Amino acid sequence: MTPRLSILSAGPGVTLQDGGRHGYLRYGITAAGPMDPLAHATANRALGNPLGATALEVSLGGVEVTAEGGPLGIAVAGGAFRLALDGAPLPPACALTLHAGQTLVIRAGRAGAWAYLAVAGRFDLAPTLGSTATHTRSGFGGLDGRALRAGDRLAVEDARPGPSDPHALVAPWLDRPPEEIRVVLGPQDDFFSNDQIAAFLAGPWTVTTKGDRMACFLDGTPLTHAKGYNIVSDGIAMGAIQVPGEGWPIVLMADRQSTGGYPKIATVIGPDLGRLAQAQGGTRIRFRAVDRAEAVAARRGEAQALAGPVAMEPLIRTDFSAEFLLGRNLIGGVVDGAGAHAP
Repeated sequence: MTPRLSILSAGPGVTLQDGGRHGYLRYGITAAGPMDPLAHATANRALGNPLGATALEVSLGGVEVTAEGGPLGIAVAGGAFRLALDGAPLPPACALTLHAGQTLVIRAGRAGAWAYLAVAGRFDLAPTLGSTATHTRSGFGGLDGRALRAGDRLAVEDARPGPSDPHALVAPWLDRPPEEIRVVLGPQDDFFSNDQIAAFLAGPWTVTTKGDRMACFLDGTPLTHAKGYNIVSDGIAMGAIQVPGEGWPIVLMADRQSTGGYPKIATVIGPDLGRLAQAQGGTRIRFRAVDRAEAVAARRGEAQALAGPVAMEPLIRTDFSAEFLLGRNLIGGVVDGAGAHAP
């Protein structure tokens, strides 16, 4: 029997995402893909998968899964979510073997907005335009073009086990405080006076709670335009920061539209897309302008971090049951005050 990952419960916005559906923006088809590409790639790399392999993207609503038909190697990476395997807590970035009947729970934690659950192997899914990335607004990709829900079962081809005991991933590159986000100015920064560009960079801006996979909405002192706020619609890259007439910036994310007609004051650099995506509502951020050379260097550093295997550390167990402790000799080797072994 082919092993399957079974969804026991899923909050809103839990979808299947691979590296994205690229090459179709000119036809109005968005790339979709992960909100946090670095965390998505880390979970896959930890299991020896291709970096862009399909994984579950888990939103703040969380997910609960089990294995059926055999063990599954699992890796989770992303924000500081709360994880538990059959009730035993796990670190937010970890790898394990999920055995049939065991339950892995992923819930929102103290920080972060997205987590990624990868499996060792590949999900048996039919790609759409060469990709399994789910775009729910269009209704294609993933599983029937929709978010996952309780009762879904995902077959895993070429399934492999993970570590025999849960291990923590050693991935310091996932520690990315969101307070400063690097941007390259433009391409329509000439629609803003120098003082408004300075105000944009000075901020601070607050991430609102109305964002989704399409956009991150910011609140703060509105910006004003020097040359109006309408342009001939042009292409939208992930991370493009539009400023509509109201003056509050909007950062376009994974499910963005393919074109837009508001001036874009700046674009978030690729390595900081996940940093911004992981900012929960209420987080205060500032933007820092960098040149292309710094942006490229940051991208190369990210690629280097994922060039080799992801290191892992075994967990120190602190959850021993009373039955386990009672079945062990806990006094052997104890010595009396004279240095002799106690009987």
